[in-house]
Amino acid sequence: MGTPPPPTPQPAPARRMPADALQWAGLTAIVMVTIAADQMTKLVARRSFTPDDPFEVVPFFQFTNTRNSGVAFGQFQNNQLIVIGLSIVAITWMLYYFARSGGRHMLLPVALGLLVGGAASNLVDRVLQGYVTDFLHVGSFPVFNLADAAITCGVILLLLTLLQGERARLA
Repeated sequence: MGTPPPPTPQPAPARRMPADALQWAGLTAIVMVTIAADQMTKLVARRSFTPDDPFEVVPFFQFTNTRNSGVAFGQFQNNQLIVIGLSIVAITWMLYYFARSGGRHMLLPVALGLLVGGAASNLVDRVLQGYVTDFLHVGSFPVFNLADAAITCGVILLLLTLLQGERARLA
């Protein structure tokens, strides 16, 4: 009588699940809608509002027209080449991640679509104008635009999907 054979190792859950054609279509649709909505609202803001004459909707919410040559909260002001380069790297990384892992969760096309769409729309502004138009001012929060809101929502969704996937993997 010999020793029993060692237990058969169980495969780890797949960390790489490439996106399929439907997921790519969903991501692409969200990217395009995000860019279109952001660019249209920025155009309206540039034509309708000035920094010296904001339009107050309610006491804590205003429309305005602000030129932002930096990134979030004004960092990297007047360093467009650095910001453009970082934006291209970030968009490329997100698309690479999606290609490799977009099938891991049904919300990944939405999360990454919002992130890529927001980053790409702000990148368009930086390349064509040298700055990003921000026009939404809520309370004492810095002025922002729809692309910034899409990026924020995309980050939150991405974190939730990654945490949910990690929790399922550990269960």
